[in-house]
Amino acid sequence: MTERQVIMARGKGHLRDAWVAVGRCQLLSLAALGVSATGGLVVCVLLLLPVGAGFPLLPRAATALRRLSDRYRSWAARWTGTHISPPGPLAREGSVSRRRQASGILGDEGFWRDLRWAWLEPWAGGVLVAVPLALIEYGVFGALVQPFIWRILDDGNWYAFIPVHSTVTMVAALLLGLAFIAAGLRLAPAVLRLHGRWSRRVLSAPRTTELVRRIEHLTDTRAEVLDVQAAELRRIERDLHDGAQARLVALGMTLDEATRLLDTDPQAARELLLEVRATSERALQDLRDLVHGIHPPVLADRGLGDAVRSLALDSFLDVHVEARLPGRLPAPVESAAYFAVGELLANAAKHSGAREVHIRLDHTDTALRITVTDDGHGGADASRGSGLHGIRRRLSTFDGTLALHSPQGGPTTVTLEIPCASSLPKTSSCSGTG
Repeated sequence: MTERQVIMARGKGHLRDAWVAVGRCQLLSLAALGVSATGGLVVCVLLLLPVGAGFPLLPRAATALRRLSDRYRSWAARWTGTHISPPGPLAREGSVSRRRQASGILGDEGFWRDLRWAWLEPWAGGVLVAVPLALIEYGVFGALVQPFIWRILDDGNWYAFIPVHSTVTMVAALLLGLAFIAAGLRLAPAVLRLHGRWSRRVLSAPRTTELVRRIEHLTDTRAEVLDVQAAELRRIERDLHDGAQARLVALGMTLDEATRLLDTDPQAARELLLEVRATSERALQDLRDLVHGIHPPVLADRGLGDAVRSLALDSFLDVHVEARLPGRLPAPVESAAYFAVGELLANAAKHSGAREVHIRLDHTDTALRITVTDDGHGGADASRGSGLHGIRRRLSTFDGTLALHSPQGGPTTVTLEIPCASSLPKTSSCSGTG
């Protein structure tokens, strides 16, 4: 593919994304009517509470409002990548009496946040997404309607600031209409992202809910870390017992035998001593492999970038590594990232049918981001197998995340993010491309 073809394909992709964003803005503008109607319904139900008629209606109205707000949270995550933490669940219908259920809903801060959002969304969010739509619709009128109607209208026909009464002014109105359309297309993706941030501000779970979830997450993570640590200690003990320890015991027995034969059969003693040397070399290699499994020397000496490059060299796949790291990261973060990348390479080699893998390591002010993409057949599922689950559990210790995109037919892209700060640059070639 030539450079011109690449540029044209990229331009078509941007244009397609812009029209998709316009369609989503249109959907949000129409959904704002439903949000307004649902918010008004909830307020009417609240007004009926003093006379008792609102108690049986409030749970259903609150549930409808919650479903609508959850739909907006889902749209924000899928369309703009903006994660909005949901509030706690509402009291389930039938679990308690209607009055107690209504009282629980009225005491739920998440319910009042949803209601506030339902009243603000049509005025703030709805007006926001209407801006690119208005530009495009007005531009379509100028580009597709004005050229055909200007002759049959009076001299008072204006388009924006242009009085359309001649061919020249008609062409000017047409060009201005195309400019409006282009402005609306360019503005739509940015407006969609801004709407996602606005939704996160008004729809995020209350701070108390976030704190409770944080405590629960830390409790679960601590338990998982202790389990992983215990399993790792058992693995080290098993490897020492079955590997180096067994070889050292055999080495001692061979030395005793060689000592007994030294005076009577020097040749046999010599052969046993040669066997002792071979056994000692294998025991030393076992210890080196064990240390490498705990913390690879290249990771300690050269940093994450070079350690990942060493993984690439050991893989039989064609692995390309691009590491743009400003310096050394905290040792636990580097270790977790290193073993996560190693597991992803192993998965690609075993299950994906890939021939080529691209690994990119970046660091922002607050997080390490690793993207691993292979050209395999796709279809990976994080819920099946223990590999991706183990990586996710390892990253959760650092509040890290794993995002998987693996459609059937490929490619598979795994994105790891670990919150951390970079230290001052040390001896490493992490910056640059490899």
